[in-house]
Amino acid sequence: MFYTVAALTLISSTIVVLSRNIIRAAFSLLFSFFGVGLLYALLSADFLAVVQLMLYVGGILVLILFAIMLTNRVESVGEAHQSYRRGPAFLLCGSLFAGLVFLALQVPWKPGPATAFVPTTRTIGEALLGPYLLPFEAVSVLLLVGLIGAVVVARKESRTESE
Repeated sequence: MFYTVAALTLISSTIVVLSRNIIRAAFSLLFSFFGVGLLYALLSADFLAVVQLMLYVGGILVLILFAIMLTNRVESVGEAHQSYRRGPAFLLCGSLFAGLVFLALQVPWKPGPATAFVPTTRTIGEALLGPYLLPFEAVSVLLLVGLIGAVVVARKESRTESE
């Protein structure tokens, strides 16, 4: 099951990178996000799997699809910029891949003892509402301030456009 999901994720991610059609790339990104969520579920990281599906598939991908669909003449978009540095990019990616494969082959992979599935959401919830309550609240206030700042900046731009 793991190899099937990993292959689905890798194939769909490759289509995202190599596709020249933006709609095909966005739908391939959907399968890539689902694959990553399934990999988290197979690794018994239930909280990360749900967050992956809710945030990336439910939020970010829908936002990307709406932006694509609301853009005029998406189908007739030509390639605006040809990349002339593909050779060094392929060389860098190939050397990075070779280094990672070399490291993966050098590590003595020993399977650990099989453990029963233990939900992680309770532990994360107790940590966020226990010893990490103050940092959790500080981050929530920081995100709220950022959201209010974005609304103020967007509102100023819309007022100047209407005047």
